[in-house]
Amino acid sequence: MNILSLAWKNLTSNALSMLLSLVLFALGVGLISLLLLLNKQVDEKFDKNLADIDLVIGAKGSPLQMILCNMYHIDAPTGNISIKAARPFMNPKHPLIKTAIPLSLGDSYKGYRVVGTTHELPDTLYNGVLAEGTLWKEDMEVTIGAAVAEDLNLKIGDTFFSSHGLVDDEMHIHDEGEHFKVVGLFAPGGTVLDQLILTTPQSIWKVHDHTEEPPPPLEGEDGHNHDHDHDHDHAGHDHSHDHDHSHDHGSTPPEERKELIDEVDKEITSLLIRYKSKTNWRALSLGRNINENTDMQAALPSYEMNRLFNMMGAGEQLLRMIAMIIFFVSGLSIFISLFKSLRERKNELALMRVMGASRAKLFSLVILEGLLLAVIGYCIGMVLSHIGMELLAGVMKDSYRYTFTGWTFMKEEIYLFFGALAIGFIAALIPAITASRTDISDTLLKG
Repeated sequence: MNILSLAWKNLTSNALSMLLSLVLFALGVGLISLLLLLNKQVDEKFDKNLADIDLVIGAKGSPLQMILCNMYHIDAPTGNISIKAARPFMNPKHPLIKTAIPLSLGDSYKGYRVVGTTHELPDTLYNGVLAEGTLWKEDMEVTIGAAVAEDLNLKIGDTFFSSHGLVDDEMHIHDEGEHFKVVGLFAPGGTVLDQLILTTPQSIWKVHDHTEEPPPPLEGEDGHNHDHDHDHDHAGHDHSHDHDHSHDHGSTPPEERKELIDEVDKEITSLLIRYKSKTNWRALSLGRNINENTDMQAALPSYEMNRLFNMMGAGEQLLRMIAMIIFFVSGLSIFISLFKSLRERKNELALMRVMGASRAKLFSLVILEGLLLAVIGYCIGMVLSHIGMELLAGVMKDSYRYTFTGWTFMKEEIYLFFGALAIGFIAALIPAITASRTDISDTLLKG
């Protein structure tokens, strides 16, 4: 019997003690791995979606809420601002502002947000690439993110009605007016663009304007609105019928549409600002001037996100501390298990010495037992952490529409493996030294 088989037999001979050590070790490894997976993916999402935005201008309220809503789309708007008030910051000749991208929020489709904006949002902020179709041009046309298309099975030419609010609520569907039509699909980019439905700001105003009469049925249709049926049963709907009626329901062609900056009687939710120069002291004080001298609010994304991470950091540190404690206790458990096993196997070790086993072999045997426990515990912990992350990803997608995964591996997990081996080695070191110093004659006389 080789030394590996013998080490495994020694461990399984005391199965209950081995199981306790493995459970503790796997919990420690699993919790550390889960925190690493979660932190890495959350950091990636937040960093990508910062999109080099210097300032967000919106309605008075919580600045953090405004950032989360308008940049990460995981919170409700603080309110709307009038274009008349925001007009100075939308001026393309503004001395400090390079880009001012308007957002109109408030509607959604099956949990995904419909955002009224300009082409600068995908082109300038997120480097969006079209997988199919075109960017929206006319009112009520939409270009959708990859996650939206995949989850809702939407294709070019499909139509739907939006719902008022940011949750999937059939009671608030705008089915009395015009429907949205899909004209383009974005390729996956790993940004918030994947989960957005983009259209013109005028489209958002239009679905909330109930003064117009509902459009007449399209030719060949009865009074029942089949687009509404399509909204509720999209996956099984036949898309072979003609959707090319973009001008039949009163959409305003781009050449006839008033410039957004001239819609002074309308409102938007926010402006996403990029400065011409980040070192200009006047630009750095722009946010404070807006907060002090206007009815609007300006928030710095970098400052607010740092504040959020600081608030989250305490909880993360606590979880990491708990994981390290469990890790330490698991090592102590391995030490106790091996030490107890040695006391029960004194005669067996002495007989091995009589039969020619060297001190080094006994030392190696016990060290190998500790390493085996560490490797098995590590493997169980990794399986638990990745399955746990995948389950958590499903919950987070339902809540925030962000895509996370448990089926990704990091280089930090390799370092964690060597850390696990070190714990196993250290825990087995004293029992291994004790085993190698076994006194043959004294042990056999007492045995």
